[in-house]
Amino acid sequence: MYNIIFKRLIDFLISLLVLILTLPLFFILLILLAFANNGNPFFVQRRPGKDEKIFEIIKFKTMNDKKDSEGHFLDDEKRLTKIGAIVRKTSLDEIPQLINVLKGDMSLIGPRPLLPDYLPYYDDFQKQRHRIKPGITGWAQVNGRNAISWEEKFKYDVWYVNNISLWLDLKIIIKTIRKIFKISEVSAEKHVTMPRFDQKDKIKDK
Repeated sequence: MYNIIFKRLIDFLISLLVLILTLPLFFILLILLAFANNGNPFFVQRRPGKDEKIFEIIKFKTMNDKKDSEGHFLDDEKRLTKIGAIVRKTSLDEIPQLINVLKGDMSLIGPRPLLPDYLPYYDDFQKQRHRIKPGITGWAQVNGRNAISWEEKFKYDVWYVNNISLWLDLKIIIKTIRKIFKISEVSAEKHVTMPRFDQKDKIKDK
């Protein structure tokens, strides 16, 4: 009952309230990131949601588009802007995703939406993460965020899918607020973001 009716209602009301309360901050970041990224403050990317339906996720853009002489993007750490580093460490880059929640593409809490490129590599167990809407934060995020392996991350995601409750969501919200101040878990070793997941990762995990 909670997941079918009340979770969506709570998502909508809280997202609307937080978006209104953070509106001044939203516009300040909008201006600063527009200057840092040649007029483009937003990062928009296709992601799979519930039942693997593709939607466009919206985040504040923390990395520029600088490329090497061959036209390839530079490493993440070289493209991360100064303001972008602050925004990422404090998780403020997630604020625009409240728009995704209001639209119904996402929930406040659920498995993080990953790249469509990963879909062919999921096994039957891992595919369970798409039985519900993806979230801005989730059980995997409060249990290691980007500092844990893909295998651990998927186990946490599927566990959440099978154990959704109001009390669990409240626990995740509280732990998320605490995790925001723990910068060490924002990035995996030698990466600004989580390294890509592909068939090679599945082979390593077995």
